[in-house]
Amino acid sequence: MRRKTTSIYIALMGIMFMVSFLNIDYIHAENDEGSGQSVYIIPIEREVERGLEAFLKRTTSEAIESGADHIIFEIDTPGGRVDSAGQIGTLLQNLEVPTTSFIINEALSAGSYIALNTDYIYFAPHATMGASGVINSDGTAADDKAQSAWKERMIASAQSKGRDPIYAEAMADSNIDLPEYGAPEGEFLTLGPSDAVEVGYAEGIVDDRVELLHELGLSNAAIIEKEPTLAEEVARFLTNPVVYSILLSVASLGLIVELYSPGFGIPGIMGVTALILFFYGHIVAGLAGMEAIVLLLIGIILIIAELFVPGGILGLIGVGAILGSLLMSGYDLGQMSMSVGIAFLVAIISSVILFRRIGLDKGVFRHIILRDRTTTELGYVSTANRLELIGKEGVAVTSLRPSGIGEFTDERIDVVSEGSFIESGSPIKVVKVEGVRVVVREK
Repeated sequence: MRRKTTSIYIALMGIMFMVSFLNIDYIHAENDEGSGQSVYIIPIEREVERGLEAFLKRTTSEAIESGADHIIFEIDTPGGRVDSAGQIGTLLQNLEVPTTSFIINEALSAGSYIALNTDYIYFAPHATMGASGVINSDGTAADDKAQSAWKERMIASAQSKGRDPIYAEAMADSNIDLPEYGAPEGEFLTLGPSDAVEVGYAEGIVDDRVELLHELGLSNAAIIEKEPTLAEEVARFLTNPVVYSILLSVASLGLIVELYSPGFGIPGIMGVTALILFFYGHIVAGLAGMEAIVLLLIGIILIIAELFVPGGILGLIGVGAILGSLLMSGYDLGQMSMSVGIAFLVAIISSVILFRRIGLDKGVFRHIILRDRTTTELGYVSTANRLELIGKEGVAVTSLRPSGIGEFTDERIDVVSEGSFIESGSPIKVVKVEGVRVVVREK
């Protein structure tokens, strides 16, 4: 039964990896017999992170390859990672097809930066854009260096599309005083629809997609609506720093507990599943390449080999290879290093607790640790203990300097004097026996 369950489990994991490479998509087309033009509608929703970046790379490439005449990004995001936003901005700047941002709800922080990198911006009646200060993961403001770099990015993006950079700067720098737009000194600028049109950050305000297409002169164009594939949706979730930190911790905990459990059971399945999900998400998001997978497999093989080849070197190299594969799979080396460190700490703590409660009598350890002992209770002795010689008298067969040979009742024994020289033929007496060491004294 256990073997059958394991086979099913492996098959399911294999199917998951196959799905990750399938480019399943949902395409909705309208007005196919219209003007001959085509418009791609691509959503930018939820947090900005590497999974979104991978999705935009795929869909914009498809739009270019299919000869799209326009790309519309429907934006509703509270922001996200600055580094991912920077990559997305570069991607949009390099597109040769006209692009439009349709802010249907909010384009805050990194979302405002993405919108600034498109050719046109339209607002829904209640949409907002701005509030783009850089915030650390703990909620505190980033250091001056990061703030300055981000502000310059915002300014450059606005200038590249012919927009007044002062408003982009005010979105990222609370020291800019623009009270007439609700952003006095000390507050980041957030533009509503009317203000955005007034300052030239929006071409207009539209109620829906139909009105937007009319404003763009694309009412009769074929509409191709792109959506993330199931694999991309899963990858966006799994590549979240909080999620993959939990996955690595679960993987380390599950595999450590499995070492103390007989057979291969639930802890091992949990650990392996967490590790597979980690690499699955990072492969789909384009973070982990085949080199990381190969390094992981090499590490696992070396650790298994360590069970059969003594020395410890293979095991250390294997652990290093696995750590290397994890670090190679991360977009942010610092964040990944912290996650690996947390997982390592969890592994150490769980190992100490299990060792104290269970010891090494369970699990795989019972197969690789020698338990047999040749104790005295079992009848094993390392040497004969000649305590019966104490007090016996004999003759020094050789000179004792201080060691030599003595004869006691026709039995010759290696002896040692108490330290003084004893000539051969001298009478001697055994005064002490310490294991194989027989100590004599001249009579």
